[in-house]
Amino acid sequence: MAGHSDVSDPPRTTPLERGEGSADFARIETPLKRFVLAYRSDGVAVGALAVLCVIVVAAVLCPWIAPQNPYDLSVLDVMDSRLAPGERSGDGRFTFWLGSDEQGRDILSAILYGVRTSLAVGIGSTLLALAIGLTLGLTAAYAGGRAQVLIMRVADIQLSFPPILIALILLALTGPGVGKIIVALVAVQWAYYARTARSTALVELGKEYIEAARGLRLSALRITFRHLLPNCVPPLTIVCAMQVAAAISLEATLSFLGLGLPPTEPSLGLLISNGSQYLMSGKYWISVFPGVALLVLIVSINLVADHLRDVLNPRLQVH
Repeated sequence: MAGHSDVSDPPRTTPLERGEGSADFARIETPLKRFVLAYRSDGVAVGALAVLCVIVVAAVLCPWIAPQNPYDLSVLDVMDSRLAPGERSGDGRFTFWLGSDEQGRDILSAILYGVRTSLAVGIGSTLLALAIGLTLGLTAAYAGGRAQVLIMRVADIQLSFPPILIALILLALTGPGVGKIIVALVAVQWAYYARTARSTALVELGKEYIEAARGLRLSALRITFRHLLPNCVPPLTIVCAMQVAAAISLEATLSFLGLGLPPTEPSLGLLISNGSQYLMSGKYWISVFPGVALLVLIVSINLVADHLRDVLNPRLQVH
C-alpha cells in the first residue's frame, strides 16, 4: 500500500524514563528536606547535634560500654578510692581513665550512668509536663470564659515563683527519689507549655480553616486535636528542647543539694557534690569531670534548641 512504511514506530517512553524530568524531580522539596537544609546552614548547631547524639548513644549503651558498674557494691574496692586519672586498680586489672572517687567508683563509668539518669529524668518530666500543659492550654483557648481565666491564673501564680523554690518545697515534703523529682519537675514546667499552647491556639482559632471546620459542624474534640494541635507543634517543640536542658540542670542542682536523687542512684549532681570537698586537696577529677560532662550536655541541648527556634519560626528566617 502506498505510503505504508515497514519501519515500526519507536516505543513510547515517559519523560522520567528518558531522563528529561529527573532534574525537576530532584528539585521537589518536602517539608523534611527543607528542615534538614535549613538546619545544616549553621555549622555550630550541626556540631552540637552530633555531640548530643554521641552522648545519648553512650548513655543508652552504658551498661555494655562502661568499664564498671559503679553502683554494684560487689565490684568496688575501697583501696581504689581517690586514684588519679590513668592509675590502675590495686590488683592491676583495671585502669581508671578519669580517676576514682572516695568509694573506689570509676569516674568515667559513673558519668555515663549519671548522664543516662539525667536524660531519663529530663525527657520524662518534659513529656509529662508537655501532655498536661498542652491539654490545659488548648482547653483554655478553645473553651474560653471561666475555664480560660482559671487555668491561666493558676499558671501565672505558678510562674511567679522561682522553679527551684517550688521543687525544693515539694522534695522537702516528699523526700528524694527518681519518681518524686520527676513529679517536682512536672509541677515546675507545665505552665510554660500551657501558656505557649494557649497563645498559639488563640492565633490559629481566628484563621479560616478553623471557621470552615466549625461550619462543617465538626466536634470540638476533633477540631482541637485534628486541626488545631498540629499547628501548635512547632513552638511547643522549641519549648520542649529548652525545657529538657532546664530540667537536667535543675535535677543536678537538687541532687547537689542532697534533695534530688538518693546516693544509691547515679547522678551528675551527686558526683559533683561528693567531690567538692576534695577540690582544695588537689583531687579535682572527682568533681571537675562530672561538671564538664554536665556542661557539655546542657550546652549542646541549648545550641540545638536555639537553632530549632530559628528554623521553625518563619518570622526569624531571613528570605
